Amino acid sequence: MNGFLQRAKAELKALTQRDAEVGASGFPGHAQWQHQPANQHHDSGPGHGQHIISDPAALDILRYRYHHGTNLGSVYVIERWLHPSRFPDGAEGSSELAAVQAWVDRIGIDATKQNFEEHWANSVSDEALRWLANVAKCTTVRLPIGYYDLPGPVFTRGTPFEPYAAVYTGAWYSIRTLIQRLRAHSIGVLIDLHALPGGGNAQEHSGTNSGRAELWTSDSNRALGVRCCRFIAEDSRAGAEIAGIQLVNEAEWESEHMYEWYDECIAAVSAVDPEIPIVISDGWNLDKAVDWALQKNSIYSHPQCPVVIDTHYYWAFTDEDKAKSPQQIIGEAGTKLAQLDGKEGSVIDRGAVQVIVGEYSCVLTEDSWAKSDGIPKEDLVRQFGQAQSNRFQQRAGGSFFWTWKMDWMPGGEWGFQAKTDDGSVVPPKYALMSGDHRRGMIEKARHERDGRLHEAMQQHVSYWSGVDPNGTYEHEKFEHGWQVGYQDAFAFFEGRGTPSDKIGMLEVWVLKRIRESGYRGGFTWLFEQGLRKGVRDFYVAAEI
Repeated sequence: MNGFLQRAKAELKALTQRDAEVGASGFPGHAQWQHQPANQHHDSGPGHGQHIISDPAALDILRYRYHHGTNLGSVYVIERWLHPSRFPDGAEGSSELAAVQAWVDRIGIDATKQNFEEHWANSVSDEALRWLANVAKCTTVRLPIGYYDLPGPVFTRGTPFEPYAAVYTGAWYSIRTLIQRLRAHSIGVLIDLHALPGGGNAQEHSGTNSGRAELWTSDSNRALGVRCCRFIAEDSRAGAEIAGIQLVNEAEWESEHMYEWYDECIAAVSAVDPEIPIVISDGWNLDKAVDWALQKNSIYSHPQCPVVIDTHYYWAFTDEDKAKSPQQIIGEAGTKLAQLDGKEGSVIDRGAVQVIVGEYSCVLTEDSWAKSDGIPKEDLVRQFGQAQSNRFQQRAGGSFFWTWKMDWMPGGEWGFQAKTDDGSVVPPKYALMSGDHRRGMIEKARHERDGRLHEAMQQHVSYWSGVDPNGTYEHEKFEHGWQVGYQDAFAFFEGRGTPSDKIGMLEVWVLKRIRESGYRGGFTWLFEQGLRKGVRDFYVAAEI
């Protein structure tokens, strides 16, 4: 019987997915219709009562919408190739540490502190914020920072930055101010611990030019990294309201202790606030990261922060990619994230897996451009950027172009401003809707809500009566899930103080809702499938 039920469940999922694809054909006003708590007679398993599921709050939308955005690189973690002006003439090295050393040697601690604070304060103008929000349609910025940017000597003691700690005493205040300024434009911030003690990888963007990734081989470095994560979580809970915390950027391939360290960081942050999304680096092995995240994001595990995987896509560094034509690479871009195939759609059975693309660009090598077969480069760049944008919007929970700020603005194929302005990087189509169009879609979905609920329930009950006529099912859980899902999608699209959006981080959102429902075991899968069906039905009704 269990095998039969599993097959039947799979058939139901396929049926509801097909229904969404062909556009199967409800919603009173927000004040009139709220998520309904599960009735007390619902069987949720021993020790588990049902809970009231509240409407998505503004912070939920900030964290779980589709993250269309960019990196704000080389502001709090300097890279010389992006900002050569951050180095005095004759300075050696190319990292943050090299820059601060050179300036202190040249002008002293106090003047260097003033220099850096002026740079931070002037990196993002009010005009730039308006461009991000109104032209680029950014919802989120990925903000690389270093451990040395956190306040207090505890974060630099015993590290190469200890002699320069005074330079950074105002760094976290600057970061907090930027978070608030972005939030005023409805843009969230993913805090990315780009530079960790010892380095998560051997590159300059880990903060030094050591050429070594010593985070993984040092107990003290890893312990300091955990403290950094815990501090950010505590500060966020105190009011920073960030979109998430990325534990490390581009972790070295097969780093020793990497997943054990992730476990420590997740436990530390979860003890402070289990609602903050935690982003891990896939360490250039997305398959392994997917399998690990599915285990972490289980409804049966101790409640903890939802885990999201960060992967990066570049086609400009390997001999293999140099051998490809732009047209080949454009085609390849449309196939990425296939590692998710078959891993989504049932949190109950498998756990939740969610991926964001933390970095990508429109850069190819001259070897590739030489194989363009006479097609103008600007045309191929546009096709390349759009292929990536479209694919990531289909399969990821968000994507962040590398990068926005450099001395040589607007940045060419590395520049978010340049590639947004020329149409290479495009936001989701719904982000471009006029206010009138959006309000019309909301009213249409509101009007159709009851009819769509009736149709969904009729289809659902009819299906199970056909495949298992003697079975006993708690169909009210499917109905409850549908109501929650439809209202969730409605709330995200209506905005709740933010521009309209979709639930981009759908898999971890479903995980969150199942946990909040109080259901465990038994027919909890009916709640999940109802929730997913409600979300899809709203998008069909709203035509997005």
